[in-house]
Amino acid sequence: MLMPRFFTDLYREIITVSIPLFRLMIPIIIIVKALEEIGAIELLGQLLAPFMSTLGLPETMGLVWATTIATNIYGGLFVLYNLTDPSSFSSAQMTVLGALMLMAHGLPIEARIAQRTGVRMRSVLFLRIGGGYLMAWLLNFWYTKTDYLQTPAKVFWQPQNQPHDLWSWALSQIEGLVAVQLVIIVLLTALKLIKLVGIEHLIQATLRPLLKLIGIGKEATTITLIGVTLGLAFGGGLLIKEAQSGKISKRDIFAAITLLGFFHSVIEDTLLIMLIGANLTGILWFRLAFAILMTWLMVKLMDRSSEKFQQMHLIR
Repeated sequence: MLMPRFFTDLYREIITVSIPLFRLMIPIIIIVKALEEIGAIELLGQLLAPFMSTLGLPETMGLVWATTIATNIYGGLFVLYNLTDPSSFSSAQMTVLGALMLMAHGLPIEARIAQRTGVRMRSVLFLRIGGGYLMAWLLNFWYTKTDYLQTPAKVFWQPQNQPHDLWSWALSQIEGLVAVQLVIIVLLTALKLIKLVGIEHLIQATLRPLLKLIGIGKEATTITLIGVTLGLAFGGGLLIKEAQSGKISKRDIFAAITLLGFFHSVIEDTLLIMLIGANLTGILWFRLAFAILMTWLMVKLMDRSSEKFQQMHLIR
């Protein structure tokens, strides 16, 4: 009797998580493609270009970051290789560029997911883009002053030429959506099993001291762990479901989404950026410290701000 109920509940959770997520993702994917075709992403790259020189990067890297912001890290890497050879840059430059890409990527989908949890879009965009620039600036300042990582970047990967026709693009998007669905199924199955055997409480107890330090309550531990490991896009449906369940306070949601904006998909994204010669200390450990500090500051700001300010700029 237990097993049929387990699978019935699991099926309902999969449907509850998947449908809202795909309703959100599919239109945004199509809109971003349309904007790319009319040159909007290239225009964004031109707007970002002047900021690149303040980070010790060529202005052409503005297009790389713009593509990353609008699509994802893979898209940014393909543009990077089309523009230049990453091995011609220093390891410091690739770490700085990697910081930009890690902090602000896939924003049309990821910012919308964050918004659906109740966090204001303006807050998400400001923190992701502004935070990315600030982190990159701090890294560049440190590397310039210390003359650290000025050796040529060691590049470990080069993408193959990809077809640009509409049919190939559509197939790749379908493959991506299928992958997201499979991850959701595996993730929800694992979560139910974890709850069934009681491991969830052990995970909460392990992470509790750190999350408490930066203002994230116990109820938000699970969605924070999912976002850190799998990312906002993969865990997005579950994040929305948990946030809208009413079991998590708005303060915890804001704190969790803020942390995840700075530090998510830590395994896949970090490895991707390392392949272009970025240094692990900058893109992982400094990023973690930066994420914890910024989240702590934003939670303090929320606690000390008026309800009117919170409703207008931070949460709905």
